[in-house]
Amino acid sequence: MHMDIEKTLVPWMGKTMKMIDNHIQDVFYEKNISLTKTQWILLKKLEEKNGVPQQELAFLTGRDKTSLTRLVNTMEKKSLVARIPCKSDKRINRIYLTKKGELLLKETSPIMEHFAKSLQENISEEEIAKAIEIIKRVQENLITQSAKKL
Repeated sequence: MHMDIEKTLVPWMGKTMKMIDNHIQDVFYEKNISLTKTQWILLKKLEEKNGVPQQELAFLTGRDKTSLTRLVNTMEKKSLVARIPCKSDKRINRIYLTKKGELLLKETSPIMEHFAKSLQENISEEEIAKAIEIIKRVQENLITQSAKKL
């Protein structure tokens, strides 16, 4: 007997993330903001922890080193972040928000907050808490599955 994939979380989570990504791109495009959701997340992480080593930033954003390097390169070209070698260990690059990056984050944060709130309309706080709990369990299961492969 085959499992009906539509009755599992996987396609629903995947499709929802794709819809979110597309909607954010549309909103930024309409407002003439040259930024992706991934770039916005990086700006937000740097606001929380500015000057973080690049390797730690990869962990904080859930990206592999190569894709983070490409992302930082792109954002550096846009003058949104600066990559500065650590004084005590030149092998370590610290990533900092630039003034331009700070201003763009300040401009876009209300847009992202409004978007997040709009997605939760007609959903109770209890339902939101339960959904977060379930998604965290899915993430734990993924971590467990990854660990079993090693």
